[in-house]
Amino acid sequence: MQLGIVGLPNVGKSTLFNAITKAGAECANYPFCTIDPNVGVVEVPDPRLDKIAAMVKPKNVVPTVTEFVDIAGLVRGASKGEGLGNKFLAHIREVDAIVHVVRCFQDDNITHVDGDLGPARDIETINMELVLADMETLDKRMERTRKMLKAHDKRYEAELQVLERIKAAVDQGKPVRSVGLEPDEKALIKDVNFLTSKPVLYAANVSEDDLPDAEGNLLVDEVREIAAGENSEVIVVCAKIEAEIAELADEERAEFLADLGLAESGLDRLIRTGYHLLGLITFFTAGAPEARAWTIRQGTKAPQAAGKIHTDIEKGFIRAEVVSYKDLMESGSQLAAKEKGLVRLEGKEYVMRDADVVYFRFNV
Repeated sequence: MQLGIVGLPNVGKSTLFNAITKAGAECANYPFCTIDPNVGVVEVPDPRLDKIAAMVKPKNVVPTVTEFVDIAGLVRGASKGEGLGNKFLAHIREVDAIVHVVRCFQDDNITHVDGDLGPARDIETINMELVLADMETLDKRMERTRKMLKAHDKRYEAELQVLERIKAAVDQGKPVRSVGLEPDEKALIKDVNFLTSKPVLYAANVSEDDLPDAEGNLLVDEVREIAAGENSEVIVVCAKIEAEIAELADEERAEFLADLGLAESGLDRLIRTGYHLLGLITFFTAGAPEARAWTIRQGTKAPQAAGKIHTDIEKGFIRAEVVSYKDLMESGSQLAAKEKGLVRLEGKEYVMRDADVVYFRFNV
């Protein structure tokens, strides 16, 4: 999973990025501090993998990972190349989902690119630049599709209908994700990389005083209202606090979070919400050599899940031995789960479930 962290200059993007990746990206109080995207890969915290490892006692424990990309700050006119717009747009095309950091805190020592705070205006600035970029992409695609129709290729009729629905939305400044396309409609344009079709998670960056949920913060309320209108998600974070959490030892973090009234860190919430946005689940493999977590999309069948491990396992797939994490923990061991009849043999049509613990049988 690759999440692109975006936002206007000086909203706390790089501070948040540093906190969750400890990558040391440069932070400064001036626009375009981030020019080339900083990339950090972090382990996905998953207590389930820890408990499986404690039971199996493997030589190695390998968590799944999330990649965070800190993308250059955006300004008005980016779609026409203003500021670092062209680089911004190129980098954002590569990510799976967007984490849009919105400034919801007052600090006279940190300048705002527009002079004063305005979350709704800030969100509109970035969304509009992405919509304008999509308009250009859309016009080119529609021109191509119409040419194919003139050549009497009727297959493109349905595609043109979908593109016309998208055009009606973007002409009103709405993102492609707001159109509500059905899966078969999305399939018709799957090769068109619309920027505003990507799922968005708004990270409302607040002061420490507004934690844990920023109740009564009118700036955060603005963000929540916009997110609700486009079926996006919102989490409340304090980038400054996340930076402090990142410096603590593991045993100190829980106590620090509890003092703030937080059940989990911003990193944990970002990853959990990102999984939900992208429709991702986790399955596990566990044995003496290694216990490992794997990320797949909901709806993935067993052979394709096996292919995440190695293409040979997918090609030679015979069946999968599957036990749910819950049943494994309640049984106390893999052997006990088998003796209780809780380990199932599943074939090629089995659809993987979150927290399945699997052993794949295959023959190459």
